[in-house]
Amino acid sequence: MASKKATTSKANGSTPKSKKLKASREDLLHYYTDMLLIRRFEEKAGQLYGMGLIGGFCHLYIGQEAVVVGMQAALEDGDQVITSYRDHGHMLACGMEARGVMAELTGRIGGYSKGKGGSMHMFSAEKNFYGGHGIVGAQVPIGTGLAFSNKYKGTDRVCVTYFGDGAANQGQVYESFNMAELWSLPVIYVIENNQYAMGTSVKRSSSETHLYKRGASFRIPGEEVDGMDVLAVKAAGEKAVKWCRAGKGPYLLELKTYRYRGHSMSDPAKYRSREEVQDVREHQDPINNLKELILDHKVASENDLKELEKNVRAIVNDSAEFAQSSPEPDPSELYTDVLV
Repeated sequence: MASKKATTSKANGSTPKSKKLKASREDLLHYYTDMLLIRRFEEKAGQLYGMGLIGGFCHLYIGQEAVVVGMQAALEDGDQVITSYRDHGHMLACGMEARGVMAELTGRIGGYSKGKGGSMHMFSAEKNFYGGHGIVGAQVPIGTGLAFSNKYKGTDRVCVTYFGDGAANQGQVYESFNMAELWSLPVIYVIENNQYAMGTSVKRSSSETHLYKRGASFRIPGEEVDGMDVLAVKAAGEKAVKWCRAGKGPYLLELKTYRYRGHSMSDPAKYRSREEVQDVREHQDPINNLKELILDHKVASENDLKELEKNVRAIVNDSAEFAQSSPEPDPSELYTDVLV
C-alpha cells in the first residue's frame, strides 16, 4: 500500500463562526428543527427522570446538538452510525422516532429495544444506527468492524464512529486506528470533545490535549472543528466522507463542543463554575447562533421559528405520553433476543 502523508490542521481556540450563508433555506430550517427537537427531547427526558419514570443511567446531550445534526447532513442513505451511551441525540438525528426512543428510555415495550435496553442500548437496523454502547470506547472497534464489512462487500458506505474525549485515552481506540489505516477502511472517527469526560477536564487527563492529532502516528489525517457550529461541522463532515468514500482510509475529526448538564443525571457537575456554563450558553449555543443566522439573513421570521418550536414541543409531548401509556415488557421477554 502506498504511504500517505499525514495531514493535520489546527484551529486557534475554535473555528470562527460561519459568516456566509452556505446552505439553502430548506437545509437551514431542517438543521434548526433537528437541533431543537434534540434539545427539547432531552429536557423532557430529564423531567421524566426526575419523576422516577426513567431508571438507571441517563446521559443528556444538551449543548452538543450541532455535532450529530451537522455530521448527519454530510451522510447518505446506507451510511452507518455508532456511538457511546450519550446517544439520544444521535438516534433522533438518524431519523429514529421520538416515540420509540422515549418509550425505550422508560422501559416500555414500544421502545426500540422492547424496553430492555434503556438509555444506553438502542438500535435501528432500518436507520443504520448500531448503538448506544455503555462500555467506554467499546463502540470504536465495532465501528471499525462495520467499516471493514463495507470494504469487504465492495460498497461505498462510510461508518461514522463517535466517541468522547474520555474514551480517546482507551487502548482499543488505538488498536482500531492501526487496523483502519493498514486496511484503508472507510471510517470517520468523531471525537466529541465536550471538555470534561466524566468530571475531569481534558487538560488534567490528557498529555496531548489537541485530540485531532491522536491519529498522526498511524498516518490518519485529523482536523479540529467548532462543534458548536452546525455548518462548520457539516463542511468538515463532507470533507471526511469524500476522503473515505474515495478509498483513502480513515479520517479523524475532533469536534469541540460542550455539555450544559453533568455527565449523567446523577452528576451535580461541581467541577466547573456556573459562570463558565452560562458563558457558553450566551455566546456559543448552537441553536441560538443558528437562529440568529436565520433571522439575520431573513431565511425565516420570528413567527416562523415559533411555529417550528410549537411543532417540536408537540412531538416531544406526544413521545412522553406514548411512553407512559405503552405497557411494560411481558416477563417472557427476558428470554427473547438472547443468544446462547
